[in-house]
Amino acid sequence: MIPKLHYISEGNSPKEVLENIQKACTSGIEIVQLKLGNISEKKFLKLANEVKEITSYFQTRLLINNYYKIAKEIKADGVHLDKKHLCAIDARKHLYTWQIIGATANTLQDCEMLLEKQVDYITLSPFKSSILEKKSEAVLGLNGYTLITEALQTETPILGFGEITPNDVSAILKTGISGIAVSEEITKNFDAIKTFHQLLKSSSTEEKRHTF
Repeated sequence: MIPKLHYISEGNSPKEVLENIQKACTSGIEIVQLKLGNISEKKFLKLANEVKEITSYFQTRLLINNYYKIAKEIKADGVHLDKKHLCAIDARKHLYTWQIIGATANTLQDCEMLLEKQVDYITLSPFKSSILEKKSEAVLGLNGYTLITEALQTETPILGFGEITPNDVSAILKTGISGIAVSEEITKNFDAIKTFHQLLKSSSTEEKRHTF
């Protein structure tokens, strides 16, 4: 089962990321995606091992952002691909059969392509725009989510992501989106995890396993 609430780690340094993941696990998060840019693969591997110790202690599931070979090496629960040049089929060849693969999409075409590659879940982003990020992709909003989920008619879990706050959850769930990934809103206040869980009613979405 894939939890309905994912925490995407935040922090400007490995130390900050570790501290935030520890707080998220302490506050009851069920799944964490480890993400940190501008860092060498060697340093990311060291950080991933340290994070794995924390998540294992709390029995929290761990996804590795993009580095699928590291995900295999540390036996994380899976990988999340958010770069266009990373292919789920290639990643699958390197992973254990029990590891899950998620990926980010922005359009219906993105989603259809990912479903063909048999990903285990899709993160549809962005829900809202961020002032800090370049607006290179279309902001989807409730209308975008509704149009895409209705067109897809898939049982593969589709998560919303992008500046989502507790006030957005109930409307997002009505669009056919099955869960959410949250970063900044949780990092600002880890008590938000409890609020999000209550709003999502925290029943896990069914996970589709693929055999190869």
